[in-house]
Amino acid sequence: MIYKEFIPNKLLADFVKNYWWFENSTNQQLDFTILPDGCFDLIISFDSYHQKEISLTGLWTKQVEVSIAPNTQLFGVRFKLLAVDYILQQNISSFCDSEEIKENSFWGLDKALFIDLDAETKKLDKIMLSILDSQKSIDSRKQKLFSLLYQTNGELAIEQYSQQVFWANRQINRYFKQRFGIPLKTYCKILKLFASFKHIKKGQLFPEHNYFDQSHFIKDIKKHTGNIPTELFENKNDRFLQLATMKEK
Repeated sequence: MIYKEFIPNKLLADFVKNYWWFENSTNQQLDFTILPDGCFDLIISFDSYHQKEISLTGLWTKQVEVSIAPNTQLFGVRFKLLAVDYILQQNISSFCDSEEIKENSFWGLDKALFIDLDAETKKLDKIMLSILDSQKSIDSRKQKLFSLLYQTNGELAIEQYSQQVFWANRQINRYFKQRFGIPLKTYCKILKLFASFKHIKKGQLFPEHNYFDQSHFIKDIKKHTGNIPTELFENKNDRFLQLATMKEK
């Protein structure tokens, strides 16, 4: 297994978390469980470096089982939610916990070779910056809301986010359901859970964040990952890919 991450242009920081590359260079199928991380991805799949398919995922609210065939390569753009409005310019609510297949010519990616990954990420930087440049303006309420969500890992009460960005609670929820297919409260839970994974990886199996108690923490972990904290920590055979590739801080 080969896994790499690449940092986008800093002007894309509000829209793109990172680029990533995964390669199964073995002669065996590799099975993984992907956990909700609060992002969505544009994924290009290859068979022996020949492009097969481009897909756009929705938000994941629960674990998804994936099997990577031998000699398969995957390249992904891991988007933050603001990208829905200003880069992809489409709702992803209809395929929450699923994916939408794109044309292979999407963004001219059928012409990309993906041999020099640094060069390809820079090309994608230019494509997305060009799309952003064509936008009239970015809604400051949305920009501030997402900045707060990521800074706090979804730990504040919904009313606190509403008050800080001067955006009505009901309007925020309507926006989230229309764009992403889930209410803000559910998204906050996902962010909070994902933030706990770095503690779980270290063997800290008690809640480090805003949970009522241990049982509440375990219940949420089980609901969104299908596993209890101990199983995530053990991570047998590197089954949970994000935990296996998460860097120590």
